Amino acid sequence: MIGRPRGTRDFLPAEMKRRRFVERKMRESVERWGYEEIKTPTFEHLDLFTLKSGEAIVDEIYSFEDKGGRKLALRPELTAPVIRFYVNELQNEPKPLRFYYFDDCFRYERPQKGRFREFWQFGIELIGGRRDLANFEMIALSVDILRNIGLETFDLHLGDVSLLKKAVSSQRDDLDEEKERKIFRLIDKKDEEGLKTYLTEIGIDAENLSFLMSTADPIEEAKRIFGDIDEIKQLSTLLDLLSAYKIYPKIDLSIARGLDYYTGIVFEIYAEEGLGAQRQICGGGEYDLIGLFGGREERSRGFALGFDRIMEVLEIEEEEEKKIMVISTDDCRREGIKVARKLRKKFKVELDVMGKSLKSQLSYANSKGVKKVVIIGKREVEGNFYTLKDMESGEQISCGEEELLRMLEEVKKVYQ
Repeated sequence: MIGRPRGTRDFLPAEMKRRRFVERKMRESVERWGYEEIKTPTFEHLDLFTLKSGEAIVDEIYSFEDKGGRKLALRPELTAPVIRFYVNELQNEPKPLRFYYFDDCFRYERPQKGRFREFWQFGIELIGGRRDLANFEMIALSVDILRNIGLETFDLHLGDVSLLKKAVSSQRDDLDEEKERKIFRLIDKKDEEGLKTYLTEIGIDAENLSFLMSTADPIEEAKRIFGDIDEIKQLSTLLDLLSAYKIYPKIDLSIARGLDYYTGIVFEIYAEEGLGAQRQICGGGEYDLIGLFGGREERSRGFALGFDRIMEVLEIEEEEEKKIMVISTDDCRREGIKVARKLRKKFKVELDVMGKSLKSQLSYANSKGVKKVVIIGKREVEGNFYTLKDMESGEQISCGEEELLRMLEEVKKVYQ
């Protein structure tokens, strides 16, 4: 036997029903806000990702040379491909541009709960827009999606990487890039003791940066240190807009996600339980990639939802099966095929392909949880009627075509 590759999964029909149900709900949510779906290739030029994230990312992704010697990579995420697409073909379109996507991505990393080598992302990119209004839309939409799929309890954290950078760089004029990165990593991990120790080592008063991990009122602390600067005004305005939509995030100035990538407002959403240490199910913010990829600068922002992690924590009641089976005796197969063809215009219909007896077909229908079966035997054909059987009660009704369709429509309404 050949097994599946490490870090990938097979999905049975029941799980695919759950996934497609959630996917439909997500699509409904973003389309109500005016977002339109786009599609990019499964693989891109390797440069697209090293330009954005540096050469170190090569160790974390699936990269290869094709037969023409071109260096390519399976996409590890979807923002860079979308922005490449925008720069190539869409720069002259009227702004804002509202895009969404749902696709699989690939990373070469150690598989663990909620983290796979092939995984799915659902996300949006909003290109153009005034900062306060566009940032509000980005965050409110992410919350709308989660609420619409039935996930009511989660933690929303809101920060600003430009304020974080300003706070760190203000401590010393001669901080080199390596020292700054180490400080950012410790802040992002919320390692307060480790941060204090390192700041002391390099001669910085740890108290000056303690507000970044404050659980009290980090905005007031930031105002005390920097005054009412633009970054703080932007945060305050955003909080006011979000409150009108009944969204109340926790201010978390320690969010240091993708500092070479994000430029301003950032946010993260965490599941309250069910994922252990890997609780994050959504993340995004303002970023500058358009200029990096050779386009004219335009404000842009977006987020991605970790679809697989969401499926781990989301409880969904299974929809009742709506399928009907047409069961016929061997000498009435043609009549069964004709009836199934008519019924398929309105219903999901399954026919026997195993050549089973009438009794075995009924047993199979019962094992599949089918509620209604249409029986066609010699008696039905000669009498020009159908037998509709309720598999739960055992009740059988003889009826003509119009009555059969009417009764099945009633069943369909009950299912819905």
